[in-house]
Formats: sequence, C-alpha cells, structure tokens
Amino acid sequence: MRLLVRRAEQFGLVVVWLALIAVFGALRPDTFLTWPNLSTILGSQAVLVVVTLGLIIPLTANDFDLSIAFVMTLSSMTVAVLNVNYGVGIGWAILAALAIGVAVGAINGLLITVFRIHSLIVTLGTGTFIHGFTLWMSDSMTISGISPSLMDAVIVDRLFGIPLEFYYAIGLAALIWYLLDYTALGRRILFVGRGREVARLSGIDTDRIRLSCLMLSGLLGALAGVLYAGTQGAADPVSGISYQLPAFAAAFLGSTSIVPGRFNPWGATVAVYFLVTGITGLVFLGFSSFIQEMFYGGALVVAVCLSQLVRGRQEQQF
Repeated sequence: MRLLVRRAEQFGLVVVWLALIAVFGALRPDTFLTWPNLSTILGSQAVLVVVTLGLIIPLTANDFDLSIAFVMTLSSMTVAVLNVNYGVGIGWAILAALAIGVAVGAINGLLITVFRIHSLIVTLGTGTFIHGFTLWMSDSMTISGISPSLMDAVIVDRLFGIPLEFYYAIGLAALIWYLLDYTALGRRILFVGRGREVARLSGIDTDRIRLSCLMLSGLLGALAGVLYAGTQGAADPVSGISYQLPAFAAAFLGSTSIVPGRFNPWGATVAVYFLVTGITGLVFLGFSSFIQEMFYGGALVVAVCLSQLVRGRQEQQF
C-alpha cells in the first residue's frame, strides 16, 4: 500500500497530464490531437524548460533567482546587437551572451554571500537593473535580422517533425539530473539546501556552493536567451520577462512529481508541458488569451501549496 501511494506521488502529475490530453483531445479531436499541434507544443516551450531548469538549481540550494528572466532578455539582446548591429559572428555573439549570464550569476552570488543579503532582494535588484540596461542598449526597440544559421539550429531543422530546441532542452534536463543525483557537487547542493548551517558545520563551503548555483542559473538563463533569439530571429527587450512566473510555477509544481519533495529536472519538465497543455487546450475551447496569466498565476499558488503538503507543511526558511 505504501509503495502504491509513493508511486501515485511520483507519477500523479504525469497521469493528470495524460488525462488532460485525453479530455482536450476528445473535445477538439480535429485540432488538438494533431501532430502539428503536438510538435508545436513540444518545440515552442523549450525556452521555458531551460529557464525552469536554471531556476531549480539555486532553489535546490534554498536560494531564489528573480533575475533569470531578465538575464534571458539581456542575452537575446546581446546576440542581436552584436550580430546585427556590429556584424560579429553568431558564434562569438553567443559566447559573449553566455559569458554575460555567468557574470551576472557571479555578481548575484557574491552580493548574497559576501554581504549576507537575502537572495530575493539581490536578484530582484540586479534583475531590475539588467532590465533597464537592456532597454538602453536596444533603445527600447526590437532588433531583427539575426543570422539564419542560429534559427536553423534552433527551430528550422527538425527531428521527427519536432524542432531541435526541444532535444536541447531534454538533453539539458538529463545533464542536470546527472549533476544533482550522481555527482559530489549535486549532493553538496542538496545538503546545503536542506540545512545551510548543518552543511557548514560538516565542512562544506556553503558560500562557494551557493555562488556556483547562481552562476549556473545565470548561464542557463543566458542559454534560454540564445534559444529565444534563435526561435524568433530577433530580440525583444521586454517579452522575455513573461517567462518568470511560468518558470516558478513549473519549478514548484515539478517538485511534487517524479522526486516528490525535491526540485528536480524531470518533474520540472513535465510540469512545463502540463501547464502549456492546459493553456493550449483552453484556448482551443474558445477562452481568450488572458487565460494564460490566470492559469499560470493559479498554478503557482496551487503548486506551492502542493509542494508544502509533500514536504509535510514544514515552514520554509528561504
């Protein structure tokens, strides 16, 4: 009986997701249950999957990163400005964008660990600063004309009819799963997240672990920006910010699945596609676009509540 309950906790979200697909498929079989719609759902959400995967790394260490969506926007704009306005090769532009993401993560981590400031305050402040900087460097305009080779590698080229960006996201989820579950660094991250003071007394350099987590978060935020630029063929100084709320909703909802009670990459990935399936299905049923904000906002509240139930309603010490 106990094993059955454990399996229900692990795969409950997957079952509900499949049931949701069945319901919308029955209601709209001509539009929802089609391969073009399925490939669109899988491919179009790869950016959100990468942002969510970036979030769960500092969350595992008990830190928030509210700057990740702003890093994503800055990264995509960096690629566009360098490649379009200054003629820099797309490869070098991507490397510059990734380096900026790591630098922002390092700044966040140093401010948090050196000055002992709460991660919410630091990352909110740096994120807001980055947003203003992005508006300045783009003159608040969308920059289009990014090298087609990036678009080819992200969305044009397909495998089994699904854009390659989907496989990049799944590969990244596998990499983070290996990092958290099978490496010494991953074990230290989990230990720090469960009890920072206990981890420090056990000889773990908690500041270094937290700094590493925030740098990885910045790197993945920047990678999401590169994928976003490849998806659109352009960079928008504001639209990337809309990924913040869905990413948090998916991260917390994912912590109730696959490995209940822990932020984990496979649960987060399932949660992303569960959420987008619900929104897509509701849109097909005739609901207006405002349903997206309502769905994501409600999902975040429900996800945090479910996460607390799985954790035994322990008070969170963020």
